[in-house]
Amino acid sequence: MSNVEVEFYWRPGCGFCAALERPLSKSGFNVRAINIWEDPAAAARVREVANGNETVPTVIVGSTAMVNPSFAEVEAAVKAASAG
Repeated sequence: MSNVEVEFYWRPGCGFCAALERPLSKSGFNVRAINIWEDPAAAARVREVANGNETVPTVIVGSTAMVNPSFAEVEAAVKAASAG
């Protein structure tokens, strides 16, 4: 579908993460799932875009960072990045 990478930051036990992961896994998008509990640099990246908090899910598409986005928001960001 798209070669734009979707960076999906998550952690175990996060219900919102699981809810977003389901449509992402079926979307055909190029999704890279990153567990912030296993990757200190990923946790730092999330804090950068989430006002110092480790709020997940956080999704980054190109230059667009979204904290706890809906799948529709992620889809719109992928379309925008693909068009650009």
